[in-house]
Amino acid sequence: MLVPEISLTPQMVNRFFARFGDCISVLHSKLMLGERYDQWQKIKEGHSKILIGARSAIFAPMENLGIVIIDEEHDTSYKSDTTPRYNAKEIARYLCKNSNIPLVLGSATPDIDTFYKAKSGKIELLRLTKRANNSTLPEVKIVDLKQELANGNKSMISGILKKKIEENLKNKMQTILFLNRRGYSTFVMCRECGFTAKCKNCNISLTYHMSENKLKCHYCGYETKVFNICPVCGSKKVKYFGTGTQKLEEEIKNMFPTATTIRMDIDTVTKKNSHEQILEKFKNENIDILIGTQMVVKGHHFPNVTLVGVIAADASLNIDDFRASERTFQILTQVAGRAGRGENPRTSNYTNIQSR
Repeated sequence: MLVPEISLTPQMVNRFFARFGDCISVLHSKLMLGERYDQWQKIKEGHSKILIGARSAIFAPMENLGIVIIDEEHDTSYKSDTTPRYNAKEIARYLCKNSNIPLVLGSATPDIDTFYKAKSGKIELLRLTKRANNSTLPEVKIVDLKQELANGNKSMISGILKKKIEENLKNKMQTILFLNRRGYSTFVMCRECGFTAKCKNCNISLTYHMSENKLKCHYCGYETKVFNICPVCGSKKVKYFGTGTQKLEEEIKNMFPTATTIRMDIDTVTKKNSHEQILEKFKNENIDILIGTQMVVKGHHFPNVTLVGVIAADASLNIDDFRASERTFQILTQVAGRAGRGENPRTSNYTNIQSR
């Protein structure tokens, strides 16, 4: 059983454990070397009947393999961009073809290639026509922030989203805010000469991280100190542009000082089990607002979440990817599905679109 994010493994393990008992192994990159070795040996010796893990789990030495299931099959996380480069979906197809066993690809927003194969009859298409627990789909509201700006609202939170968050806080329900950019500001520029701080390796804009007071490259990991004087012209007119999850968290705390918040992105999940700890804290301690990147949109089940806000939803349309529109549709549909999964009828999902 493959899942795209390490953060989804605890939830999946709990579901499988409740049904099948203690015959499950888990494999992913956040395990310590000793833990990984123990799990590997347990699988190799045949003590595990079910393996749950991220993409690398496809290489596990499972004997008498009977089925491979890939959850959220559309996710790009199944492709490894580091050496050795591989696509877990292609390896799964090879294994299943050689062993003559079924491969199940699951997704609410399937990859276009997969969906085409299903529609053309090359693979079997199975549809789920009802939502879990027969719950209704949430209402979706699109808000144009250009109009918000014209009305004098310079915040990244629209008036209607602010009102809905206030209602949620009053009703003791939970909210997820999704912004697919981590950090505090997305680029730093001199307003005098136009110099922009870029990575010396990748030549892309560095992102400002306020908690560490550093500029970071989100591709290669390069870091450098923050500058207040332009290194090119010596001007002090250095300005921080754009927004990330850190800045959003700061604004939410200022806007709703009594609300409890928690943030989930690459910067907050560096320690072992930090994925699980953040999600468990949000769920069990009834934290009011969860702020995060795409880590928070896939497959999570939070019954008390009745409101999802997407900040700058159109930003992903402008990335350098010919499938940008497909990716945007998938991620917006996935994040909309986080709302209204419980039995509470007060379900709303609002999408804020930042027009440029």
